[in-house]
Amino acid sequence: MSLLQDIQACRLCADRFAATATSHDPRPVVWFQPSARVLIVGQAPGAKVHKSGRPFTDPSGDRLRDWMGLDEVAFYDQARIGILPMAFCFPGYNAKGSDLPPPPICAHTWRDRAMASMTQVRLTLLVGGYAQKWHLGQKKTVTDTVKAWRDHAPDVFPLPHPSWRNTAWLKKNPWFEAELLPDLRTRIKDILR
Repeated sequence: MSLLQDIQACRLCADRFAATATSHDPRPVVWFQPSARVLIVGQAPGAKVHKSGRPFTDPSGDRLRDWMGLDEVAFYDQARIGILPMAFCFPGYNAKGSDLPPPPICAHTWRDRAMASMTQVRLTLLVGGYAQKWHLGQKKTVTDTVKAWRDHAPDVFPLPHPSWRNTAWLKKNPWFEAELLPDLRTRIKDILR
């Protein structure tokens, strides 16, 4: 079996997911190819992605595509755009309806092999704190990490999560849309050209 098939067949967290408030089965959402030049590293699929089997099929995806300056066709071109979350399955909700964190076992089991298979990546987008801590090894807040984006560009861009919950963050940090996003869009356009 190939790496992608191995990940799709993974059931390491079946008992963990069955014990959540959502009591769901694992459904790894695998969306990358070795030829991808842009890598999006997120947290984990949400409930809508769990149902669709396609990453970022929710309002967060609409916002992320806008940030990147890509339409759906370009965004979902696996030959050019890879999406490698910190966990491939929807972790579920707790009893209060809040998202559970990505189970670390997923990254520990699959991440190194998946990253090693993607030899053409020229730009990595680190979306949210879990991705930033894993890849940058930092313990800073998301805001501090994203503010220091120039320290990592042009090969890595840390981003906040594109969730609607972060709309207030975007309003408090206008530099993100005024400074970071134009540079990010230019870099993506150059790489995908």
